[in-house]
Amino acid sequence: MTDANDPSPPDPSLEEPVPVPEPEAYELDVNGRSHSVPSAWIGESLLYVLRERLGLPGAKNACEQGECGSCSLFLDGVLVNSCCVLAADATDADIRTIEGLGGEEELTDVQQAFLDTGAVQCGFCIPGLITTVHDLLDREPAADDLQVREAISGNLCRCTGYGRILQAVEEVKSRREAAR
Repeated sequence: MTDANDPSPPDPSLEEPVPVPEPEAYELDVNGRSHSVPSAWIGESLLYVLRERLGLPGAKNACEQGECGSCSLFLDGVLVNSCCVLAADATDADIRTIEGLGGEEELTDVQQAFLDTGAVQCGFCIPGLITTVHDLLDREPAADDLQVREAISGNLCRCTGYGRILQAVEEVKSRREAAR
């Protein structure tokens, strides 16, 4: 019998061990290719699995709370923060990362505009920003300045001050308009 007034810690040998989940295997469709994910913990984030298990480092790991936008990607065509998605929940989804936006050897118009305008500084936030800009301009080709600022407001950048990023978006809009 334990004394309620006894300040000594409980005996750890009397505690029940916490069960460790068994690893599981599943498949993910990433950038049009099927990838096997063997021996994975079912609670791993999509971001972790992409970077650490599949070797796709494009989405960046910054906040792990869905606040910075560095891990943005498309899940069934919807922009999501991959740090907030369980990889096991994405088994039947079409996952499109920054690596899958352009061709093997060619940049997208958004990627090219970021380079042309000098919007790429350290590069940490750029994959999320480029993915976000693709999402916006695919939905709203003539997005005004307020729509652009609102769309990228979930992406934190410490280097650029956003001026060149906004310039890159305007460049893409102009190039797409001229191509019509």
